[in-house]
Amino acid sequence: MVYKQSLSRRLFSLANVLFLSCITLLGIIPFLHLLSVSLSTNVAASAGEVKLWPVGFSLDAYEYLGEKVEFFRSLWVSIERVVLGTAVNMILVFLTAYPLSKSNDLFKWRTPYVWFFAVTMFFGGGLIPTYIIVKDTGLLDSIWALILPGALNVWNMILMLNFFRSIPKEMEEAATIDGAGHWKTLWQIYLPVSLPSIATIGLFTVVGHWNSWFDGILYMNSPDNYPLQTYLSTLIMSLNTQMTSISVEQLEALENLSEKTLRTAQIFMGALPIMIVYPFVQKYFIKGMTVGSVKE
Repeated sequence: MVYKQSLSRRLFSLANVLFLSCITLLGIIPFLHLLSVSLSTNVAASAGEVKLWPVGFSLDAYEYLGEKVEFFRSLWVSIERVVLGTAVNMILVFLTAYPLSKSNDLFKWRTPYVWFFAVTMFFGGGLIPTYIIVKDTGLLDSIWALILPGALNVWNMILMLNFFRSIPKEMEEAATIDGAGHWKTLWQIYLPVSLPSIATIGLFTVVGHWNSWFDGILYMNSPDNYPLQTYLSTLIMSLNTQMTSISVEQLEALENLSEKTLRTAQIFMGALPIMIVYPFVQKYFIKGMTVGSVKE
């Protein structure tokens, strides 16, 4: 039997599709504009003539960024930071959230530990004390200076904690009857059914590490150790000085380059990796968290 939709239902579906399409366009159009400006000439970009299509196609901004060895070195630092930082952050979140998700009967000192972590969300040691600790522990000019100071994100830990608490107790009880300890229960029971939460927190962590730039300036004495966002930020700040010191031949070669085109190229390149990763984890945002975990 074929179900025939009513006219009102079809109109609602059409209006819903049109509305969501408009929302999608509102999210895509800014990136198209950024890309168009970065691929346009200096005159067109400065005059505001660029909309959604490049005016006077030019790759000077990307050539200026890509021809430098420093760019690829900083790109590798960012990739290394994202991989190591995300791994450390997620492991610590799992190992902290799991015991704190237990009831007070199973973990007697659970509440004081939760408050111990929660206080750090509202009060911090400050910039100078943190820098002194990083310096005295010998982390300056190393990749770990970008990872260890924020190794455990308490907000992400609380999100994972609350998700663990929502997992049916029958699953853990069944694992315990089969002889599984806490370690095996965490890695073989809790984490497999937590993929939606893991994907969400993992994406937030990746974005945070990729977009962070200030700690690179703070903890790295050598520009060779700058992550990509720090390198691009310093490049933008020093662009005007470089423009006044280059030769006439270099100036003619970069006639289509300006601060605006370079800045938009920076923003687009900084957002591109996340735009590539997001579609692969999007399905977990709408996937049922514990659907099918327990059968009646």
